[in-house]
Amino acid sequence: MSSGFIDLHVHSNCSDGTLSPKELVDYAIQKGVKAFALTDHDTVSSLEEAISYAEYLKNDLSSQNDMQKQTAAGFNPAAYCIPEVIPGIEFSTEYQERDIHILGLYIDYKKEAFTEKLQTFVDSRILRNRKMCALLREGGIDISYEQLLAEFPDAVITRAHYARFLLNHGYIKSITEAFERYVGDRCPYFVPREKVTPQEAVRLILEADGIPVLAHPILYRMSDSRLDELTASLKQAGLMGIEAIYSTYTLGEERQMKALAGKYGLLITGGSDFHGANKPKIDLGTGTGRLCVPEEVLEQLRRRAQGNG
Repeated sequence: MSSGFIDLHVHSNCSDGTLSPKELVDYAIQKGVKAFALTDHDTVSSLEEAISYAEYLKNDLSSQNDMQKQTAAGFNPAAYCIPEVIPGIEFSTEYQERDIHILGLYIDYKKEAFTEKLQTFVDSRILRNRKMCALLREGGIDISYEQLLAEFPDAVITRAHYARFLLNHGYIKSITEAFERYVGDRCPYFVPREKVTPQEAVRLILEADGIPVLAHPILYRMSDSRLDELTASLKQAGLMGIEAIYSTYTLGEERQMKALAGKYGLLITGGSDFHGANKPKIDLGTGTGRLCVPEEVLEQLRRRAQGNG
C-alpha cells in the first residue's frame, strides 16, 4: 500500500460526493492518505463527523500497546496511519457569467458569523431546487424536493443529485445524459441560483480565519489575460492560494498555474476533486493516477494557517 498522499480537494455525500464523512476517513486510511481537506459545496455539515471520527481513531490507537502491536505477527504500521482532516469548503461563485469555485482551507467552521452567512447559501439552494423540481414535473418527471431529500438524506442537493435520481428511477441511461437533457446549464429545466462573487467568497473565508484558494483555474477555459485579471482582483481581495496541482492538469498546465501563483505571491495547493462514484475515474489522493501533492505544500499551508507563513 502506498502512503503519504495529500489531497486538498475532497467531497462527501453532504454535497455531491458518494461517501459519508466517516467512510472518507476509512477510505483515506485504506489509500494511505496522510491528510485531506474536506471541501463540500457551500456547506460545512460534513466536517464535525469526519474530524471527530479521525480524532476518535487516533485516540483509540494511542491507547493501545504499540510495543505489542509492533511485535505481533503481520503488523503493518502504515495501516494505523490516521489522516489529518483539514476543515474546508468550496464556494460556487459567479464572475463574468462563468462559474468560479473558491476553496477555503483550515477554516474555523464553527464561527457564528460564518455559519449564519452559510445559511443564506442553503436558503438560496432550496429555493432553486424547488423551482427546478416544478419544471421537471411539468416535463413529465415524477420528482419533488422532498423526494430528493428522502433519497439523499443530509446532503446539500446539487445537480449531481438530480442526475443520480433520474438514473435511479429509469429516466436516463447515464449521468452524462442527465446534464445533456435535463440539468445542464442550457437545458430547459435548469434554474440558476443566486451566487456571490468570488471576491465575496474570499472575504467570507478570511472572516472564518481560513485560506482562500482559487480552485482548478484551468477548467474555466479563460484566456491567459482574463485569468490573470481575475487572479489580480482576487489577490487584492485577499486570495492566498491557487490550485496549481489537479487531477486533470497536463504538466504544462501545472507549470502555468505555478507560474501564475509565483507572479502574485500565492501559495500552491493541489487536490483530486474526489467525488466517489459520481466521478469514478478520479480517486482519492491520486486523481487519475498521476496526482502528487508534495508534503511541502501542506507544510506551507499549515504555517500560513498558524500565522507563521
